[in-house]
Amino acid sequence: MSDFNPHKLMVKLIPPATSLEPLQGRKYTLTHSDITADLFLDIGYVYNTEAINWVMRDEVLAEWTKDQQNHFNLTGKVYVDGGEFGKNISDIRFSIFKKEMDTALKGIVYGDQSFYKIYPLLLDAPIYIYFESTYPQYRQIIYYGTPRQYLEHIYKM
Repeated sequence: MSDFNPHKLMVKLIPPATSLEPLQGRKYTLTHSDITADLFLDIGYVYNTEAINWVMRDEVLAEWTKDQQNHFNLTGKVYVDGGEFGKNISDIRFSIFKKEMDTALKGIVYGDQSFYKIYPLLLDAPIYIYFESTYPQYRQIIYYGTPRQYLEHIYKM
């Protein structure tokens, strides 16, 4: 993935999702091509499981949820391992996900810009990504800022 290039982002709304809805439970499936460096963002009521490479498992999944205080959060997850990889491979996967998360989140936020025009309050919602792993050192929830920070960085480029 590396650097974010808006021209390399392909966005698809999965009906019945629109640029207006859903709000809570709006789901993002971000995948990419290692060959072309294209990013593919699917937005819908459900994740696009057909886009996931079940061998590589290098997708980023995210959705709008409410926390206990009834505030919206963009919560995501990445699959580091489920026990099928050794510690060395899991360490590499964890490092790659951390390194590439900035680009992935730029793709998710940039790809749904019209949504933020309708729900501007979401621009300042926190983004949390859960790293799924059987190894405790990789099983983490990391705060990644807000959508506003990603959009500001994209437009400063």
